Amino acid sequence: MLFSEIAGQTTIKEHLLRTVREDRVGHAQLFSGGEGSGALLLALAYAQYLNCTQPGDHDACGRCPSCLKAAKLVHPDIHFVFPVVKTSGKIVSDDRIKEWREMVLRHKYFGAGDWFAKIGDGRKAGMIYADESPEILRKLSMKNFEGRYKVMIIWLPERMNLTGANKLLKILEEPPEATVFLLVSEAAQTLLPTILSRTQQLRIPGIDAGVLTAALVKQTGCDEGSARVAARLARGSYVQALKQLEAANNASVFFEAFALLMRSTYSRKIFDIMSWVEQTAPLSRDELKAFIDYATGMLRESYLYNFKQPELVYLTPAEEDFVRRFSPFITEKNVERMAAALQEAYAHIEQNGNARIVLFDTAIKIVPMFAA
Repeated sequence: MLFSEIAGQTTIKEHLLRTVREDRVGHAQLFSGGEGSGALLLALAYAQYLNCTQPGDHDACGRCPSCLKAAKLVHPDIHFVFPVVKTSGKIVSDDRIKEWREMVLRHKYFGAGDWFAKIGDGRKAGMIYADESPEILRKLSMKNFEGRYKVMIIWLPERMNLTGANKLLKILEEPPEATVFLLVSEAAQTLLPTILSRTQQLRIPGIDAGVLTAALVKQTGCDEGSARVAARLARGSYVQALKQLEAANNASVFFEAFALLMRSTYSRKIFDIMSWVEQTAPLSRDELKAFIDYATGMLRESYLYNFKQPELVYLTPAEEDFVRRFSPFITEKNVERMAAALQEAYAHIEQNGNARIVLFDTAIKIVPMFAA
């Protein structure tokens, strides 16, 4: 992975390059960034740069034997630890290394849910189990094969088994010579305080909306307008931006579902609500989650529409026609409560809740909010 392949994050890239040039490479670093921020990719590019035999001022060369191996995730001195799903017996990251390489090389930007869906059925979240700790210690006890540094990249350390995490404290504090730990977390606040105290934390912000827009156009070939809307709604997450684009492809279906939900809950017509549930429930779980994201975004756009500032609103002509008439009913008194009800539904759908029950319950909760 080259720094040039990562969208935005110029300040972070310059900081990482400077630590190498000034010989200030921390032995235990925590890359803390939300899903889709590129934190994992930055760790990969940093690891490649650390072991590049012909590094440039702004990136690894990409041509030396070390870079070629790092780019394929097969460098013998760059190791990976990540959550896996246990079905029975012992399992460690190396048992899923083939799938890991496929995921990173094919998608680059992905979230925990995407990874668990690839290695399981997506319904069971993975962990970094206690069996991983002896493997980490074994790998780091060996001499470097060819690189200047041994690099241990741990993705989502917040999912590490408590016993395993405690076993790593000593080596995090005093690792072998020329060893670098790169922990990549999406929820650093949930890590053990003892781990946080042993690492240098680098906060990775969301990707700038303009940069994200350009990256989406380049990757997907979508028009700039669609990319701009997706980038804005994604709030700096490449993963969410891609999902927003996918949702936009279903916009007509989602728009009709959203309009029916709002009309039926506003008019308090129970049979219309039941009709909406029957029409919407057959969507797949991922489609339902995408619809809820879409509906939350439409509530936001409806609220902002009241401020009469077109530059703040991103809507298709059909959506704007509906929002123009609907927006007076979305105010500061109910918009946050409605959004919270939708996000609660999102969580229940993600946990495999019964779609009909979840959707009906959500609609009934929204009904009295129009009277607020």
